[in-house]
Amino acid sequence: MNEELVAKISDLQEEDALRLAGNIIKQGGDPNDVLAAARKAMEEVGQRFAVGDYFIPDLIYSGTILKGIVSIIKPHLKQEEAPKKKGAVIIGTVAGDVHDIGKDIVVFMLDCNGFEVFDLGIDVPKQVFIDKIIETNAKVVGLSGFLTLAFEAMKETVDAIKEAGLRDEIKIMIGGGQIDEKIMNYTGADAYGNDALDAVNLARDWLMQ
Repeated sequence: MNEELVAKISDLQEEDALRLAGNIIKQGGDPNDVLAAARKAMEEVGQRFAVGDYFIPDLIYSGTILKGIVSIIKPHLKQEEAPKKKGAVIIGTVAGDVHDIGKDIVVFMLDCNGFEVFDLGIDVPKQVFIDKIIETNAKVVGLSGFLTLAFEAMKETVDAIKEAGLRDEIKIMIGGGQIDEKIMNYTGADAYGNDALDAVNLARDWLMQ
């Protein structure tokens, strides 16, 4: 793995990171190695965010760098070389809430860590979650919400999933705003996360047992 590329991305040095990635490809390097370095760097970015060294704008910027890296290597990735996805995760901001920055960061982190992510967007009705679970057979669902009114919508969504007979088959995580164990218990979710790294770790624990 190219440790210099990992450092350039995790230090948010966009110009240097993109130039280095391009040079690796031009010199015949393996695009999967570049992708692996990008993923390792994004894990480092997540760690820095978790300890307070990075903030939301830094996460968004790291996502921009990641998109640039992917655009460089994508033409050189053969279909059979594409890394196998670790499992599917459905995520959306619950009905009545239109905040998406936190959700989008979680989507970024899950994707760059190898999960197949189905992003339902914002203000998502509970039936849409149910329909997507049935359609994709995903085993993990993430409910996002920033406003306090989202707590009730989260509970209603979990209850609806249970009424549809799907609850025993899936794990549900919640996040956003002032989420804590009390809210987790109220909504009936399996776990809650304080940041995107928590979401990645939960998905990894649940899908890679």
